[in-house]
Amino acid sequence: MAVYEIFFKESVWKDIHKIPNKDLKSILRKIRELSENPRPVGCEKLTGQNRYRLRQGRYRMVYSIQDKALTIWVVAIGHRKDVYR
Repeated sequence: MAVYEIFFKESVWKDIHKIPNKDLKSILRKIRELSENPRPVGCEKLTGQNRYRLRQGRYRMVYSIQDKALTIWVVAIGHRKDVYR
């Protein structure tokens, strides 16, 4: 299986600074796992968009997958209310 390269949208870095370290470790581990399996069990394709949502505890990660380029772009991380604005 191919390994995907993971990129973060610049605004995600602001989201990351708001998350407590104990939660951040599990979120980053989950994101790392996307490089081997970009559509893990529990991910959901967002309606009308070419993006996916993955939950980690009370946080959500929204990302897009480019299969031809083997890249994943993380576009948002946060609580549900923050991610879906």
